Amino acid sequence: MMEQLSERQQAILAFIETFVRENGYPPTYEEIRVALGISTKSLVNHHLEALEAAGCLSRVPNTPRSIRLSRPETFRVPRLGHIAAGLPISFGDSDPDDFIELTRDIVAEQDGLYALQVKGDSMIDALVNDGDVVIMKHQTEARNGEMVAVRLRDRDETTLKRFYRENGHVRLQPANPTMPPIIVPPTAVEVQGRVVAVIRQVN
Repeated sequence: MMEQLSERQQAILAFIETFVRENGYPPTYEEIRVALGISTKSLVNHHLEALEAAGCLSRVPNTPRSIRLSRPETFRVPRLGHIAAGLPISFGDSDPDDFIELTRDIVAEQDGLYALQVKGDSMIDALVNDGDVVIMKHQTEARNGEMVAVRLRDRDETTLKRFYRENGHVRLQPANPTMPPIIVPPTAVEVQGRVVAVIRQVN
């Protein structure tokens, strides 16, 4: 297959593969154009059409980062049980042999990744539904607005919410207008990870 591609097309494919591996998402046409010194985005599109015809990649219409590698490399992350998108629940028992397989066009392989299955519908407006799997990056701090897994120390329970530090307290905000936020002092919460990808559960 590679011998059927021009040198420029092989360079574009190599750039896309490297970009996805390092960033966890595909490049835009403009990023390809700038990186490889191509004069116009229409010329980038011409080369991508050739790569698509060769079966190297596909493109999703009307999507800003539309490029999908045909055979992205895969890696595994541990699935550590469930997390509540609703009322806080315990993590529950986790199976040390339970893994989920990911491709590098979903998220870049990196230390500290793990998966949790969502229970509840408090994050539905953030497109996280009951039964979905969230891919988490372990971290102990959070910026305002990030969707994080937070352990409530006094209950030893964990919940999935957007994190806001304000006015001397922490607000854990659901993405569901029918549900109230959880307001707690900063000492009552322990950030356990940030959502970096969502795997939709298809019924």
